[in-house]
Amino acid sequence: MHGKIILKKGKEYSIERFHPWIFSGAIQKTEGELTDGCWVDVFNYKNKYLGSGHYQKGSITVRMLTFGQPAGPDFWKEKFSRALQTRKAQNIPSTETNAYRLVHGEGDGLPGLITDVYNGVAVVQSHSVGMHLDRHAVASALKEVLPDLSAVYYKNQGSSLRNIEQKVADEYLYGMSAVPHLVHENNKKFFVDWEEGQKTGFFLDQRDNRNLLGSFASGKTILNTFCYSGGFSIYALAANAKLVHSVDVSSKAIHLTRKNIELNGFSPEEHACYSEDVFDFMKEKGNIYHVIVLDPPAFAKHRDARHQAVKGYQRLNAEAMKIIKSGGIIFTFSCSQVVDKKLFYDTIVSAAIQAGRQIKVLYQLSQAPDHPVSIFHPEGEYLKGLVLYVE
Repeated sequence: MHGKIILKKGKEYSIERFHPWIFSGAIQKTEGELTDGCWVDVFNYKNKYLGSGHYQKGSITVRMLTFGQPAGPDFWKEKFSRALQTRKAQNIPSTETNAYRLVHGEGDGLPGLITDVYNGVAVVQSHSVGMHLDRHAVASALKEVLPDLSAVYYKNQGSSLRNIEQKVADEYLYGMSAVPHLVHENNKKFFVDWEEGQKTGFFLDQRDNRNLLGSFASGKTILNTFCYSGGFSIYALAANAKLVHSVDVSSKAIHLTRKNIELNGFSPEEHACYSEDVFDFMKEKGNIYHVIVLDPPAFAKHRDARHQAVKGYQRLNAEAMKIIKSGGIIFTFSCSQVVDKKLFYDTIVSAAIQAGRQIKVLYQLSQAPDHPVSIFHPEGEYLKGLVLYVE
């Protein structure tokens, strides 16, 4: 059963332009008994049907799933098929890469849903109550669209899901698979642990940026901070870096990095791991690095923390700028959605002033294309990155 949402006059324009969010202030009235996660039909003030979506109390009250027509019986299958075609247009998956994002929320017309595929295993995360409640329908459709799928794992832990009545443990919705699980990315090998690892197990959004790092790595000494499972480190070593240091405060992350280094056949002479605070580590290091990667976790997950996040990004980047060799390269990133591209850029400018170094911007980076951004929802471009040349 669907509830009904009627919008205030003028508030239908964003929906008619296919923006998927309806904010609480846009709603004139509701009809029916609405509960978090239920499907609702949305109408304008003249009672014209606009589409349907998931309802949830909060600032974003409706996340639109259809525009102009209701969801049919093959809704999920059609959505996943369309998402798969988008990836096939990018030659993903391929013989070189069998780990990729199949569903990227609003970018694939499915706000609140993330689905990553790791060599035959789909890992699903819900960021809305509606997607959480529809998880079994999601798993069934994934099996239809991906016939070689061996398992579907639902990972609620670490998602932004709130307000569900009953805490649901992470679970296999279909099949089962041993972890860590071996995947290939651009012919590099990685172990992925979606059960204990961060997010869905691996940071697929940095694939192209890791590849770019390789073009700067040959013969260089490289520092990879917040290394997690060593993605940037593997690409640097594969491109004949002289020496790579991987740093993460998490001992679990360092253990996984070491396993991936061994998996790809690199020796301890080429690579060293440090389970330390990144800020403390950089203070101890002098002028030894040609390339530094700054890829921290989100310093701010909501607007109230944005000011502190900006101070954190500024401090981190200023420290890296101070210790890097002249002529060095810094790859710096922010995945905080509340820190937009301009604010991140301005923060890096402030860091450069504080460090007293001359800086040139060589590249402006974003997430890999299997994390698409709907042209009607620019907020989906969450990953910001700059490649800097430090004189």
